[in-house]
Amino acid sequence: MDTPLFEQLHNEGLVSAEELERVRVHGQSRNISVHWDLRTLLYLSILLLTGGIGILLYKNADTIGHATLVILTGLLAATCLAYCFRLAKPYSNAMVESPNVWFDYILLLGCLLLLAFVGYMQFQYHVFGMQWGLATFIPMLFLFAFAYYFDHKGVLGLAITNLGAWLGIAVAPMQLIRSQQMGNGDLIINGIILGILLHLFMWLSNNFNVKAHFATVYRNFGVHVLFIALIAAMAHFDNVYFLWFLIIAGVAALYIYSAIAQSSFYYLVVTALYGYVAAGYLVVRFVITLGFDSIFPIYLVFIYFILSAIGLVRVLMRYNKLLKQNDSVQ
Repeated sequence: MDTPLFEQLHNEGLVSAEELERVRVHGQSRNISVHWDLRTLLYLSILLLTGGIGILLYKNADTIGHATLVILTGLLAATCLAYCFRLAKPYSNAMVESPNVWFDYILLLGCLLLLAFVGYMQFQYHVFGMQWGLATFIPMLFLFAFAYYFDHKGVLGLAITNLGAWLGIAVAPMQLIRSQQMGNGDLIINGIILGILLHLFMWLSNNFNVKAHFATVYRNFGVHVLFIALIAAMAHFDNVYFLWFLIIAGVAALYIYSAIAQSSFYYLVVTALYGYVAAGYLVVRFVITLGFDSIFPIYLVFIYFILSAIGLVRVLMRYNKLLKQNDSVQ
């Protein structure tokens, strides 16, 4: 750390003596944390392992045998979950620390293997018949239960993803292209419902103090799902697009107010970007409605996007400084 630079700032009155002392103490300590590097590598290894197991199931099903693959996957999932139940601390509505370093990763591996097991059973043996929704609904219930019992945000993310799949959000990209379902009204409405549900779960977590730290996960998923669904509704329901724009503007105003109140620059940026997309669509739609025969309106649209993008960046930079003005060197 460049300690002389902070000493110069201290001499100029920009850094207090207490903050300068913190910098000096920090500069004397040369220890470098690799905590998040190791966690990232471990999570990546779990994803690679489960992906490899999935490829193994797909490529060697006829050679090894479907029953053998199903039994092995089920046993591995059961072993991981049994290990977690054996070492898990008692349930609490507050945050619960993991019993050891490996616990979170083994739990995540067990849940991913459980999903592979249930999915393979349905695909190969149709254990739920033609009720494909049960193949996502039942694992979703287990994932939510495991997320709360073991206090694991990663498993909660899997549960929310399964909730989206059950509501019809998760559709393979190639299937979307082939069946042209991107503009499906039911899919859009389901997305809005999911976004509202996630915000409801966030509110319940905070107000009833049941795993209140999960509220950030619900909010992060909810804000993206809700805005994407509302923008899709604005484009799909073309006859009332301005009504959907007003709804987006109202939701964006609430989120901007909340972001400023909580000094959250992340949600401020996310909301501003989604609002910018909705406003851009409104401008383009308005120009199309006018129906000019010349190329002049196209130039106006380009000028709008250039000037509005510059304005948006300047506003975000200004609020970034305002939200961080009380930060200290720590």
